Amino acid sequence: MSRAFPRRPLRLAALFCLALTLVAGSAKGDGVVADLSSHLIAISSGFTGTSVVLFGATDSPGDVIAVVRGPEREMTVWRKGKVAGIWVNAEAVTFDGVPSFYAVAASRPLDEALSPGAAALYRIGTANLKLESKPPMGQERTKRFADALIAEQQHAGLINAEIGKISFLGERLFRASIAFPANVPTGTYLVEVFLTRDRDVVGAQTTPLLVEKVGIDAAVFDFARREAAAYGAIAVLVAVVAGWLASLPFRGV
Repeated sequence: MSRAFPRRPLRLAALFCLALTLVAGSAKGDGVVADLSSHLIAISSGFTGTSVVLFGATDSPGDVIAVVRGPEREMTVWRKGKVAGIWVNAEAVTFDGVPSFYAVAASRPLDEALSPGAAALYRIGTANLKLESKPPMGQERTKRFADALIAEQQHAGLINAEIGKISFLGERLFRASIAFPANVPTGTYLVEVFLTRDRDVVGAQTTPLLVEKVGIDAAVFDFARREAAAYGAIAVLVAVVAGWLASLPFRGV
């Protein structure tokens, strides 16, 4: 009688073996070698979110921090105010270089694994995102709107409010699961892995991750981007036809 074994533990075991092989062949100065269980997140019509396993190994004991950054984009934050007794968008601040997705995982609390200076240098943690307003404005006003932007992105699940957990198997091998929500933006992501000792970075590696639409969704998205005018005309035509069809049952009433 045949017996089925769970595939996930076997896959992780294979990944750890690969990590050992990578470390054995890497230069001594690298300090850390890491990879992902998949370098592609395919978004289809039924996409509800997913997770990717980060795995790797270090050349000697230390702490590991991973930072996932989505493509940077421009974003505007609005502040509502009352005008003639009506709540309207009264003030706006635009920020440049905002990561469309941001998550951090660590083997220990950040303040124990990294000094404030090193965290600021490598932009690790939401407090170190260094969001810059466009055009530049006062520090207090910039911080107020930047905090509002981060809170809004956290509510949308695109900036993780909590630090994820990196687990060690022994002193060298590590793994972490990185979750991506259903509304994750498309583009090329960077997964940065840092090895720290004495609260300073002693090694690092960057691994790319591609998030893209596939299937009919990808075709429609690509057409809408390349032929915006034609797509708009088709959308209007479809809406008119749909409205006409919906009204047919009531024409004889």
